[in-house]
Amino acid sequence: MSDSLPDGITGDDLADSLRAIDRGSPLVQHLTNEVTMNDVANLTLHWDALPVMADSPGDAGEMAAGAAAILLNTGQVPEGKVEAMHDAGATAAERDIPVVLDPVGVGATPTREAVAEALLEDLDFSIIKGNYGEISALAGVEAEVKGVESVGEYDEIEDAARSLADSTGATVVASGVEDVVATDDGAVRLAAGHERLSEVVGTGCMLGATLAAFRGAVDDAPTAAVHGALAFGIAGERAAEMPHEGPASFRTNFHDAVAGFDPDTAAELDLAGRLERVD
Repeated sequence: MSDSLPDGITGDDLADSLRAIDRGSPLVQHLTNEVTMNDVANLTLHWDALPVMADSPGDAGEMAAGAAAILLNTGQVPEGKVEAMHDAGATAAERDIPVVLDPVGVGATPTREAVAEALLEDLDFSIIKGNYGEISALAGVEAEVKGVESVGEYDEIEDAARSLADSTGATVVASGVEDVVATDDGAVRLAAGHERLSEVVGTGCMLGATLAAFRGAVDDAPTAAVHGALAFGIAGERAAEMPHEGPASFRTNFHDAVAGFDPDTAAELDLAGRLERVD
């Protein structure tokens, strides 16, 4: 059974998690896709964690031994990388290192479904993060995923996320217009983010990296998931408030907003109404 979701959140709570990352400088190992690897590495660093992208068989398992958290992203699934994911996950299990799964594109092809199913069968995950379609597909609910994008309506996403949390023991983050964070005993909706985030390739991967960075420093998985997703969304809002001409300059703003999102900034935030219990 997973830990309980927080009933509320204050700016001081979020500041405490950011301080934990700053103090611990957690090493986050990413086995991710080449399309977004640079953004993922940079964003991890901007959260004050340390990125490493060891993703080949042998090296992946060895590097995992020193990691505080591991992110497995299935945006690309060549055979060697999938093998490396299992290697890193096996090391994580031996050393009680939390693993975050970002099942990119699951539901779009049988190959990706098989890769995700094998990972879920062989490994234990602390957090599973995906868009509404990916989480629904993993939960066995009808979903429509085109490429790596979720399309369609998901009126019962909370139920799907809770079902997946119950079957895996993980905290589940379903990202969308509003993010849903679920455990086996409840779910919350988070009101944070900006539409510009959907106009930049890789923000979903960067959310996965954010959750891994928070989980590498915060002992409680539901708290790490809620705080990480909320901080990510608020950084998107702050980026949109900075001068920009379009998606490219917004992307730069977003990295800057994360880099400037320090504990003092978080402590001053009024987070009333940002978190809604929906179970």
